[in-house]
Amino acid sequence: MPQLDTSTWYMTISLMVVALFCIYQLKMLNHSLTSITPQDEKPLHHKIQLPWDKKWTKIYLPHSSPLLS
Repeated sequence: MPQLDTSTWYMTISLMVVALFCIYQLKMLNHSLTSITPQDEKPLHHKIQLPWDKKWTKIYLPHSSPLLS
């Protein structure tokens, strides 16, 4: 039974990766990326009155406390 010649595998795999990268780049040239926020408009900052107080309260059980059962 003949031995499998693996001497060209490195070159084949590396050329395949380069070719896939080039194909990906060519396909991405056709797509235009849009920004999430429009560049023309200035962001409007409105002051909103919140119905709650702006203070932090502890509403959780700290990790150092034993569990109450």
